[in-house]
Amino acid sequence: MNELELHPDYLFEVSWEVCNKVGGIHTVVSTKARSIAKTYKSAYIAIGPDLWRASGTNPEFIEQETPLSQWAQEAVQDGVRVRVGRWAIPTSPLVMLVDFSSLFARKDEILAQLWEQYGLDSLSGQWDYIEPLLFGYAAGQAIESFVCRRLTMRHKVVAQFHEWMTGGGLLYLRKALPQVGTVFTSHATVLGRCIAGNGMPLYAQLDKTDPEQTARDFNVVPKHSLERLSALHADVFTTVSDLTARECRAFLRKPVDLVTPNGFEPSFVPEPQTFIEQRKEARKKFLAVASVLLNEPLDDATCLIGTSGRYEFRSKGLDVFIDALGELNRNTALQRKVVAYFLIPAGNRGAREDLRRSLAEEGAVLQQADGAERFVTHNLEQADTDPILRRLRERGLHNNPEDRVKVVFVPSYLQGDDGLFNLPYYQLLLGLDLTVFASYYEPWGYTPLESLAFGVPTVTSTLAGFGLWLEDSRKKLGDGAFVVHRGEGDDEEVSSAIADRILSFTTLAGERIEQADATARELSSLAEWSNLIEHYKTSYNLALTIAKKREKEFAPLSQHLSQSEVDLRASVPAPRWTRMVVQRNIPEQLHPLDALASNLWWCWQPDAEELFASIDREAWLACECNPMMLLDHISYARLEELGQDVGFLEHLQAIYARFQEYMALKPTAESPSIGYFSMEYGLHSSLKLYSGGLGVLAGDYLKEASDRNLNLVGVGLLYRYGYFTQQLSLSGQQIASYNHQNFTQTPVLPVRDEKGNWITVEVAFPGRRVQVRLWRVMVGRVPLFLLDTDFEGNGEEDRTITHYLYGGDQENRFKQEMILGIGGVRALQAAGCVTELYHLNEGHAAFASLERLRLLIHEHSYSFDEATEIVRASTLFTTHTPVPAGHDAFTEDMVRIYMAHYPARYDISWERFISFGRMNPNDPTERFSMSHLAASFSAGMNGVSKLHGEVSQKMFAGLWQGYYPSENNVGYVTNGVHFPTWTSASWRAVLCDTPYGQPDWSRINTLQPEEIWTIRKALKRELIGNIIRSMSTPEMVRFHPPKHLVDIKEELRPEILTIGFARRFATYKRAHLLLRDLDRLAEIVNNPERPVQILFAGKAHPHDVAGQDLIKRIFSVSLMPQFRGKLLFLPNYDMDLARKMVQGVDVWLNTPTRPLEASGTSGMKAVMNGALHFSVLDGWWVEGYEEGAGWALSKERTYEAQEIQDELDAELLYTTLENEIVPLYYDRNETGCPLGWIKYIQKSMSEIAPRFTTTRMQADYLAKYYTPQVQYKHELLANSGEELHELLAWKAKMLENWNRVSVIRTEGLGMGSQAILTGMKYSGSLILDLAELSPEDVGAELVVTELRPGESDVVIYDKVPYEFAHSDGPRAEYVVEFEPPSPGVFDVAIRLYAQNRYLRQRTDFNLVRWV
Repeated sequence: MNELELHPDYLFEVSWEVCNKVGGIHTVVSTKARSIAKTYKSAYIAIGPDLWRASGTNPEFIEQETPLSQWAQEAVQDGVRVRVGRWAIPTSPLVMLVDFSSLFARKDEILAQLWEQYGLDSLSGQWDYIEPLLFGYAAGQAIESFVCRRLTMRHKVVAQFHEWMTGGGLLYLRKALPQVGTVFTSHATVLGRCIAGNGMPLYAQLDKTDPEQTARDFNVVPKHSLERLSALHADVFTTVSDLTARECRAFLRKPVDLVTPNGFEPSFVPEPQTFIEQRKEARKKFLAVASVLLNEPLDDATCLIGTSGRYEFRSKGLDVFIDALGELNRNTALQRKVVAYFLIPAGNRGAREDLRRSLAEEGAVLQQADGAERFVTHNLEQADTDPILRRLRERGLHNNPEDRVKVVFVPSYLQGDDGLFNLPYYQLLLGLDLTVFASYYEPWGYTPLESLAFGVPTVTSTLAGFGLWLEDSRKKLGDGAFVVHRGEGDDEEVSSAIADRILSFTTLAGERIEQADATARELSSLAEWSNLIEHYKTSYNLALTIAKKREKEFAPLSQHLSQSEVDLRASVPAPRWTRMVVQRNIPEQLHPLDALASNLWWCWQPDAEELFASIDREAWLACECNPMMLLDHISYARLEELGQDVGFLEHLQAIYARFQEYMALKPTAESPSIGYFSMEYGLHSSLKLYSGGLGVLAGDYLKEASDRNLNLVGVGLLYRYGYFTQQLSLSGQQIASYNHQNFTQTPVLPVRDEKGNWITVEVAFPGRRVQVRLWRVMVGRVPLFLLDTDFEGNGEEDRTITHYLYGGDQENRFKQEMILGIGGVRALQAAGCVTELYHLNEGHAAFASLERLRLLIHEHSYSFDEATEIVRASTLFTTHTPVPAGHDAFTEDMVRIYMAHYPARYDISWERFISFGRMNPNDPTERFSMSHLAASFSAGMNGVSKLHGEVSQKMFAGLWQGYYPSENNVGYVTNGVHFPTWTSASWRAVLCDTPYGQPDWSRINTLQPEEIWTIRKALKRELIGNIIRSMSTPEMVRFHPPKHLVDIKEELRPEILTIGFARRFATYKRAHLLLRDLDRLAEIVNNPERPVQILFAGKAHPHDVAGQDLIKRIFSVSLMPQFRGKLLFLPNYDMDLARKMVQGVDVWLNTPTRPLEASGTSGMKAVMNGALHFSVLDGWWVEGYEEGAGWALSKERTYEAQEIQDELDAELLYTTLENEIVPLYYDRNETGCPLGWIKYIQKSMSEIAPRFTTTRMQADYLAKYYTPQVQYKHELLANSGEELHELLAWKAKMLENWNRVSVIRTEGLGMGSQAILTGMKYSGSLILDLAELSPEDVGAELVVTELRPGESDVVIYDKVPYEFAHSDGPRAEYVVEFEPPSPGVFDVAIRLYAQNRYLRQRTDFNLVRWV
């Protein structure tokens, strides 16, 4: 086999550091690419992880059309998701970034497979192991897909895998594509890094170490196992130096096949003239910073020494370097000033402002300080425990004026934007005279090689792969390099040798310096890739040779290729349709119709509805009362006819003038700007954006905000099919069908920028960025932005994200909520909306807080803690259900698939990130709750009725340990309904002075009973008439036999007492309660003197089988002869049917399981129309019920067993109907008017209805939440965030010292030692050792709880604060005086808590301790 045959046709190079600059391997692969490209050209493909999903700002990746693009689209069918383009390095090689998050859900299956096939021990693997393994595995799948779809058996393919992180791909290919030659390269073993990184001796015990036991000791068994198996099963096993070859042989039990030294690409080095200029600039910068920091003038004779690299204190030899500097500082032979720069990135909060200011102001003197500020250029975090600073102090290096050696510590990445130097590392490197890299553990060591390449002499060691290679390659190093010999336990000799070398170097001058620099550059040329690349080519050829021997194992390639070879007919790609919109043409005098139809204001203006209906009443009903659809269906001839109709034009102009007057009023500057996020909006039945109460409430809220002129903007999703249309089979089985929603026939319009382009935003999903279009519908004065993914910019699976409201599986729900929350915030930003407060209507939009964190951190340079405070201060979360199933929660695997990259953007751990969605952060089995996430980032949180607020306090109590439910910050705002939307025109005419004025509810008491009864009868006639007409529709004929329909039409009459029950059919709503005793119910409805008819309506979620069974049960009862025409189920409950029912029924029935009804707004709507409410005392009715204005079943449960409780409630239901409701309704005067019934209506409408409007509701939100939260946010950010910074500094202090607070003594109160009597005062004291805290930081209180028999909940009776008395050093005494107000049995305890004037509520910072 000759060399040409062994030349790879395709070379894949897989590394975690492709387009991901995190370490030295990045330098290896990126610099090698130039030399590789000369040989393999476009057949070389680099593969890296797609870790920059959240934004398009990966500085190393250029996404563009390449020869890989078409394959990438096809690969989706193989389950492979990649982004393809060019690597933004010299030669711009082809690159694919592999999304591996889609494998998270399969991780257990993959790990089990690798165990069975190879014995890979993943049992103790955590995510820092699983993620890289899955990346490698996904990379292997990508290679397989490319080979099967694009190559033949004749192609020779090599795949090189760097480090254990990619080993999953190598093992995958070994089984999937044995014809592919594989190379595994170890740059440093897992065990070697662990041993050296923990300061333990490595080399002396190398051959005596038990690798498996050592892996267990360091808890790295899975990583070691993957590394060992990768080396074992690779065709060729390589490493980067003889040093690591020793490691591999000892730890992996596999000798390397080839050493492939790392090279350097000289094109990085600037040209001679540029080189000189940049060296001068860098040197000037180094001297300037040091002069200001040290408050000492430094001239060009100063010797500048530097070290750099990762912060690995012992492994990188920082310890011996500092020791050498300390020794040098004491050496009187040193005649030159020496400044040593430590360019070691560490946690910092940006450049020091005082230093930056002093550098900017020529001649300014920096105020000298002690501690870290003597050394550091940037605000170093955890300076007190920093190893470099500690070692400097120990070695007598204090940067005192008399010190011969000064030290400057730069704990920042040097990328040209650090705030002080503002030059990249390579350019700064030029300014140094000498570098020192005295590593103890350095498998190769690029930093000394880079130093030589840039003409800077260096000191390295024999425990660095490069140092050992350099010593072996060239014995005479001159002054260009010095290799210090290192072993175990010789740190003193090493530091002395380094000190001597530095001292010797400081004596060089003139030609010797120039010669040293030239020698350094000459030495670096030995390691140029052009000289070393042949080692890699040898490994590839060797891999192909070995793979060739496995020909009998070769699996047939995919049929994709074979079919294309035998079938020469070219396939015809599907057309790429471009949608064309043809707009209607309306005569000029009718243009106001278009303006009115384009704004939903018309839907709560009866005269505007009548205007559209008068155009063509049959068409109006056929078009679902949708004016946009109506105008599309009306002939141009009819429009011309209307243009000549004087009466119509006058009516049109009058309404349009009122609309213009309404829209002209703008919010005042004082009005807070609110972003209102909701998954659904019930605005009108023609706009299918809602399913039930949550959406209708949101729609009412926007309408009220418009009427109130609130500065509010809504955000939601635009569904192509919305919620389902309900049909029933002949047996009453619910059938869900979905109707396509034509957006052009809705008032929803595209949002465009100033250039007319449709505004889109992006949301990162695994392996792709989903495009999201912005639409806007005007709800009066309020814009509602709607987000849509169903267009050509997305793949098929992403286009369906916004197809169905609450449709699809859990993953689709997760996607929808990402679009709503993350896309919603981006949409507001793209549309130019400034939002001061975000109101999350349910937890669906909780991801909005995560996106706001990102914006504050990355666009406004806040820290994570600062951003968290700002987001919490300006977020309100409203929870709507006490039913656990109503709170979306996802598996950790699901969250990781889509959000694995999120913690890194916040610089927090995965564990902390996932804890935001958990009640118990330490329970890995707990699902990630959207409601818990919303609560974690919301200072304001409320339920939607008083009772629901109390229930929610208990539901979320676990988020605030140490406090009882009644103490947490969950409040309530009872829901309301939009009066103009739901109240009939006849009642509006009576109660209001103007078309959109506020109702005067007291007027109901001034009306004659006959007037009220006339309105009620008319409304019921309209309802019954509509139902009877609907009996003739195809939908009703389909599931009712003709005889049944005739019976219904004959039996259903407007003069009969009519009860309505309409709502979502969930089991806790107990729609079946009325059917528990059918014989008794039959007697009630068929009473010849006092008959009753009952109307049911509602939908069950398509996945709620139990709810659908309830509908089937009611339907089957309705077909029984005794109930035919007396009990009726009305299908497809929507806003139109709801409005007819609440306006027309006599009694509105609600029978939920206590206390699972959060609010229940349908009953409020009925009350506003003169219907009387009969309900369990749950939700809003707890507050609304008044005797003589409706009826109630008890609030309290009598029985724990639900079946028995249902039986009791049913009995009470029947009894109340028989003995109270039915007699009251049929008790008439001589004119046929039920006076007693009318009195109930008057009391209900005058005393209950006014308290449950959205007008009251929105006023409560403004007073309780909007105004206080916006004000608090402004206070936090005032004066450049002074209060914010003080608050966070206080929190940091408290966290550091809280566990150090100790209780010295408690005295007094006599608890347990004497009788406690009412009328007596008891005093007590508490002595605390506060450590570093002050008495103002720690509060104490006596908590008194009452023991109530039969109640499991703790009831707080009283809380008596301890008052600070005096302090003596860290000890503080607090005193309390307590007077029991009444006798009883109580529990008492002392609680300590953190207190600060900036905390709005204690639970904002949950530091609590019980004494």
